[in-house]
Parts: sequence; structure tokens; C-alpha cells
Amino acid sequence: MTAVSGVGPWPGVDALEAATTVVGDLVDTPSEVDGTPFAVLLPARGPWGDATGAAVALLTDLPAELGPHGWKLADHPGRDLERARAFAREDLDALAVAAHGYAGPFLLPVLGPFTLAADVYLARGDRILSDPGAVRETVASLAEGIAARVADVRRVVPGADVRVLVREPLLAAVLAGAVPGFTGRSPLRRVPGPVVADGLGAVADVVRGAGASAVVVHGGTAWSALAAVRVSSADGAALAVAGIGERGWEEVAGVVEAGTAFWAELPPQASSQCAGPDVVGQADALTRPWRAVGLPVDRLRDVVLLAGAPSERTTPDDARAALAGLVRAAGVVAERAES
Repeated sequence: MTAVSGVGPWPGVDALEAATTVVGDLVDTPSEVDGTPFAVLLPARGPWGDATGAAVALLTDLPAELGPHGWKLADHPGRDLERARAFAREDLDALAVAAHGYAGPFLLPVLGPFTLAADVYLARGDRILSDPGAVRETVASLAEGIAARVADVRRVVPGADVRVLVREPLLAAVLAGAVPGFTGRSPLRRVPGPVVADGLGAVADVVRGAGASAVVVHGGTAWSALAAVRVSSADGAALAVAGIGERGWEEVAGVVEAGTAFWAELPPQASSQCAGPDVVGQADALTRPWRAVGLPVDRLRDVVLLAGAPSERTTPDDARAALAGLVRAAGVVAERAES
């Protein structure tokens, strides 16, 4: 059955309102669509509540603080880290209320270790990515932190079948050696594909050991990240499919044909004053290239459709409407999967 979920970010600053909206709307979906509620992130709360801040709050034995250029590792926990962890506790409390009595699939999106290493700085030096030993520590620390978060979600929502979406929007740049160094004069050295695959696999293994039923790695908008994800021990690969082109869809076909689950982040629905939201056009972004690359249409029922992150100008009502539109597009995909 075609499923719908999201990558995490949501507009606004009210954790309970956001969690209640997402859980309520994705529980109440048509019979042909499997709604999968997801844990929300609220970037409007500042750097302590965005994807990086939430991931920093999960790190075990690697304290961090805000510096002039963003988050950096620190010698001791401080007020910034405590604020990020306070938001994490608030989000968990909101989920406990919003999902009380819920039983079914639940998605926990988290920033992945390589994107975190490309975004966060060492306590004294360049980005974590510049130090292979620090990268290994980050992988291990984040894996333990995500595992603890999975356990927390299962504790407050006992009926939840937790799946984890490891978001790696900078993975392609990490693999290509395109992450700029502190000075900006030259990029940091690339991380080889096997190292990335091993790191992602290590995270997936630890997180599954904590009770997650599946770990899917989202490679952002670049299809070149899919190869490393495919050879890791992750259960699935996700990608924003808008504009990936014929070569990108060939990589998607390789993922599907290898038996790896594929999740698709679809582009926002176009809209006009006359016709309204283009639900069919949004579904076409997946189904047309899927058929063109020769993938069997019945495999579309296994694809999870993901709502992307909203823009800074998006209101909670806009995000809710976009999620409802994606549910309708999933109905179109489900129908085509049966044709």
C-alpha cells in the first residue's frame, strides 16, 4: 500500500499543535493510503530546534555549543546544548499527548552523521569532516543517540512501529569532496564511498538493535548519494526526485532492482486559480519516470511518499494543506500501481 510521511520540519513554534496536526491528519487517510505520522522539527524556534540542533542534542559524550559560525564541539555541556535538549524533551512530551493510544507505523527523521560532520565544527579547528577520527566518533555517538531516541519514542507511544529516516542532504558533497573548509580556499577531502557505507551501516545496525523496524537513508537531492546508501546495511534509500534526470532514475532503478526499499520526496504541488492544486502532476513526478525507466508499476505500492521541508514563509495551515495534497497524490499513485 502506498504510504505518506514527511521529512520532519514543520512551521511554527508550538510542538503540541504541530504533533497533533501531523498525527491526526496522517491517521485519518483514505483506505488506499497508509498514513505514517512523523516526528516534527520546528526550525522557527532557532538553531536549538532545527535539524542540526536536534541532532546535536542526541550526541552522546560529544557536547556542543553555538559559535560564530554555528554549532561546534565543546569541552563541556553548556546552555546552548541544554536548550536543544529541552526542546527535544518538549517534542517528546508533545508526541506522548498527540499520539496517545496510537498503534502503527511512526517515522523518526534525524540528521545523519556525515551531514552533521559537514555542518558542525571541531572545538578548535575546521569542520568535524576534516578529522577522520572525529568523524568516526560522531558516527558512533549519533548512532547511540538515535537509538536512545527510538527507545524514548517507543516508551511514550508503546504502539508505535518506529522507522528511522536518516537525512543526509550533504552526502553527495561529502562523497565528492565539495564541502568547503573554514577558510573557503579549498574544499575538505572527500570521504570514500566504502567509509560512508560502513558508517551508515553502523548507524542502521545500532538503531535497529534499539527496536527500530527499518532505517532509511535520505540522500537529499543528488542521485550520486544512492550508490553508497545501496551498499550499506540500511533498509532503504530516499531521494527528492524533482529534476534528477534520466541518469538519476537509472540509479533509482538500481536501488529498486537490488531489493532495497525506495522512498520518494515529491516536489510541491503546482497550483492555479482555475484548476487548483495539481494532484495528478505531483503523482506524475514519480510515476512517469518510473515507467520510463522500465520499473514495474506494481512496485509503486511499496514506495513511501515524503512531504518535503516547508519554506520559511510557509504557515502551519499551508503545510497542512500540502500534506493533505500529498495524501491525494498518493491515492493517484496507488491507483496506478494497480493498473
